[in-house]
Amino acid sequence: MEMINAIGRRKSSVARVYLTKGNGKIVINGKDFKEYFPQPHVQYNITSPFRTVEAENIYDLSVNVDGGGFKGQAEAVRMAIARALVKLNEDFRKPLKDKKYLTRDAREVERKKYGKPKARKSFQFSKR
Repeated sequence: MEMINAIGRRKSSVARVYLTKGNGKIVINGKDFKEYFPQPHVQYNITSPFRTVEAENIYDLSVNVDGGGFKGQAEAVRMAIARALVKLNEDFRKPLKDKKYLTRDAREVERKKYGKPKARKSFQFSKR
């Protein structure tokens, strides 16, 4: 098996995943994924595509992730892993699609408008 690469996006984060045969080692931006994402629920989120297709500890991952916060980065990595697994084996598509790991969540932060403190929030209105 050669190297399979895939890309995942969420909010303003972009994750590039390189999947190779190995023993389940996940490296994100040069660090172990447990060091890069110390929160257990985020670690669970990242490894969930492997659990869905029962392919844990079979593949090594090298991930480059950029932009956004930890939640957006984690979901971008999750999407990229799911896409790489589908490239590897087309039979993985149905279970991953059922869990919505292949769906791009296109929600972005709305830009701030002039004359307002935030995107939609207004200052208190006084009639008199």
